[in-house]
Amino acid sequence: MKLSEVLIKPILTEKANAQQDKLRRYAFKVSKKANKLEIKKAVENFYGVTVTGVNTSVVPAKAKSRFTKSGVISGRKPSYKKAFVTVAEGEAIDLYSNI
Repeated sequence: MKLSEVLIKPILTEKANAQQDKLRRYAFKVSKKANKLEIKKAVENFYGVTVTGVNTSVVPAKAKSRFTKSGVISGRKPSYKKAFVTVAEGEAIDLYSNI
């Protein structure tokens, strides 16, 4: 798998920002086919940091429904894989530089 296909986007939530400050842990949405070694290599290449640990989890698909004028519309949100990347002490990733 190409390194450009591994990382999809960073996850920017309040919980993820709190982990960035306290634990130097960053959350990314990654390809479902990517493994921990590929994720580590991709983060090190793209952001120029040393990765000390990678944890992954697969978020299951959810059924969603909403009420409209024409009735109830129901569908599904797709499942995806999250990666929690811990960087070495004294290093940081600036996720807000391109905004």
